[in-house]
Order: sequence, then structure tokens, then C-alpha cells
Amino acid sequence: MSEQIMVLVVEDEPHIRKVLEYNLNLDGFGVYLAEDGAAGLSMAREKHPDVILLDWLMPRLSGLNVLAELKSNNDTKHIPVFMLTAKGMLSDVTEALETGADEYITKPFNPMQLGKTIREKLEKCSQANNK
Repeated sequence: MSEQIMVLVVEDEPHIRKVLEYNLNLDGFGVYLAEDGAAGLSMAREKHPDVILLDWLMPRLSGLNVLAELKSNNDTKHIPVFMLTAKGMLSDVTEALETGADEYITKPFNPMQLGKTIREKLEKCSQANNK
């Protein structure tokens, strides 16, 4: 049996964190939770999750700043980051992708679809790394 995929959820809204944790656990993922950008950045450096779900609008440190820090650090730059945000303007999507986001999911989102999206992205990353 393969090792459990670990997902770091960085989200300041408690109810969204809970919905994500519940659905990801139901889908077989392990979950780390961080309630703001600074905690998320610290946890990413400590835990090295397989993927990060990152809100943009958060206190202390925005998701975009967290993303930039993650992608500029050799220990964390390889971790796929999914921006999970209410910011849906094309300019926001472009800015996040140019900063290094691997996926961009706007709220509201389908929490039951998230596991499939994560697995598909990790599979594509794995295939690209094996070429």
C-alpha cells in the first residue's frame, strides 16, 4: 500500500478549514492545518507536505507572500501549491500562477472534487519528474 498523501491546509476561516479537513480525510488524505499565512509557512518548512492548499486573503501574511516564500526556498519549492481563494479576477489568477501556484481554485468550490484534483495534479507532477 502506498504512503498517505499529506495535505497542508492554510486557511483563516475555521469553517472552511473544517470542511476541507473532513473531505480530505474522507478521501484518504492526511491533513495538517494552519490558521494563517505565517503558521502555514512555518508548518510547510517543518512538515514538508505533499501538497499545500493556500488561501490568499489571510491575516499576518497573505497567501501570495507565503507562495513567494515557498517557491524561493530550495526545501519547499517543489511542493505543489493550490491557491484556494475568493479572488477570481483574471489578473489575480495570472499573478498567482506567475508567483508559482500550480493550480488556482476559486471559492466557492466543490470540496468533494478536491481530492480528485489533487491526485490528478500529483500524478502529472510525478510523470513529469520521471521523464
